[in-house]
Amino acid sequence: MTCPNCGKEIAEYSNFCSCCGARQVEAAAPNRVGPKRLMRSSTDTKLGGVCGGLAEYFGADPGIVRILVTLVTIASGFVFGILFYVVAWVILPVAPGPYSTVARHATAGAGPASPAH
Repeated sequence: MTCPNCGKEIAEYSNFCSCCGARQVEAAAPNRVGPKRLMRSSTDTKLGGVCGGLAEYFGADPGIVRILVTLVTIASGFVFGILFYVVAWVILPVAPGPYSTVARHATAGAGPASPAH
């Protein structure tokens, strides 16, 4: 998929362009069957994917969510914010990635062979 704002190639499932930050059209969202679930992000992670998952769930920019979580952590004397993040990291499941594990393993050895030394 190509970002209509900057023209860079981005992932099909992205809500925002990773280059310019432009919000993508709703048609780019994957077809969901059933209710939306809160999960850790498997693609937009810095530490554990909690803020990326919250951003995907609420349709917000991940950078803004990270800033808000940081401000809440500092304002609460670090205890509440860190405890929230660790509990969310442990409890929330990881969202399935854009590619299946079978496809990743099938293409893992498809690159050019390196000479044995």
